[in-house]
Amino acid sequence: MSIRSGMIFLFIAICALYVGGIYNRAAIQQNKIQSQWAQVETQYQRRYDLIPNLVSTSKAYMKHESDVFKGIAEARAEYSRAASPKERMEKTKEIELGLAQLLAIAESYPELRSSETMQALMTELAGTENRISVERKRYNDEVVKYNMSISTFPAHYIAKVFSFSQENYFEAETASTQPVAVNFD
Repeated sequence: MSIRSGMIFLFIAICALYVGGIYNRAAIQQNKIQSQWAQVETQYQRRYDLIPNLVSTSKAYMKHESDVFKGIAEARAEYSRAASPKERMEKTKEIELGLAQLLAIAESYPELRSSETMQALMTELAGTENRISVERKRYNDEVVKYNMSISTFPAHYIAKVFSFSQENYFEAETASTQPVAVNFD
């Protein structure tokens, strides 16, 4: 084998290792995103499990607010049927809106607010919401790393060849950042 052939072989080997490294990094980052989404899902499940207790405690006091309870039940059912993380993100926003309405309405029921069960559930829900927020941030951080790594040159072209595509961020619904308007008339 001549020196020229050896140099060509060495160049091809280095290029193959480089492409393999980019592929492996993208695959690892994609797995981290999936793992982090699983953490978000775990916290959603925690909240999902709290909802029936919160609703049943509230129902005893709030007999005239059946629309809110139906909305939450429907949102939970739709969430459990959602197949992809993107669909679950959308359904989660509906659950959050329903919970916000329930909590806003609950403020007008002093007996409910003073109930020890309700206070314990509210504390648990607040803790869960904090955990969800942390896990969403971690998920978005992983998405940023991944999206940046497959967007830069030459990784962008290699990612296209291997069908790596941009992942979606979790973004809060515009309505979920606004206070819930409640009319008691």
